[in-house]
Amino acid sequence: MPSRPTLIVALVLWQAAAHAATDCPAFNNTISGGDYTNAGDRQKLDVVERFHFTPQVERLERGQSGYLRDDIAYTLEHFANHHRALTSLARLTLREKSSRPKGAKYSTECYFDRAIRFRPDDARVRAIFGAYLLALGQEEAALAQLEEAARLEPGNATNQYNLGLVHLRRKNFDKAREAAKLAYELGIPMPGLKNKLEAAGQWKD
Repeated sequence: MPSRPTLIVALVLWQAAAHAATDCPAFNNTISGGDYTNAGDRQKLDVVERFHFTPQVERLERGQSGYLRDDIAYTLEHFANHHRALTSLARLTLREKSSRPKGAKYSTECYFDRAIRFRPDDARVRAIFGAYLLALGQEEAALAQLEEAARLEPGNATNQYNLGLVHLRRKNFDKAREAAKLAYELGIPMPGLKNKLEAAGQWKD
C-alpha cells in the first residue's frame, strides 16, 4: 500500500493537472478551423481573416467585433497556431502589460501552450513564443523555445539569429558565435549580433 506522503504527492499532482486542463483546455476545432500550416485547412481562413483578423486587428489599431483580444482570441479558437495572430497577441500583451487583457478567454501563455500541444513540430510557434518570453526577460524559458525552433527548422536564419542573441545575453559565447555564424551563412542581413559579439571580444572570423 502506498505511503501517506506518496498519496499526498499524487493527489497534489492530480489536482494541478486538473486545474491546468480546466484553465487551458486543448485545442480541438478541426471543423471550422485547423492547422495554420496545412494548405487544406487554410482554405477555411476566409471568414476568420475577413471578419476578425483584419489588417487593423493585426496592427493592433482597433477591434472588429469588440476588444482587440476578442478578434485575436476568435482567430486562435479556429487556428491555434495562426502565426500572425500569435505575434499580434504577444505584442498586445507586452503593450498592455497584462497576460490576460480585456476580452481574453485564456492567458497569453495558454494560447501558446495550446498551439504547441496542437502542433509541437511547428517551429514558427516556438520562435514567436521564444521572442515573447525573451521580451519578458524570461531568458531560460525563451532559450528552451528558441533551441527547439532551431532544432525543428535549422535552416531558418532568423531562428539561429534569435538563438544567438539569447546565448549572448547569457554569456554562452561559443554557442552564440556558432548560432551567429550559421545565421549569416544562411543569409540574414542584420549585423547586430555580430557587432555585439565583436564588442564583447568574442567574434572570430
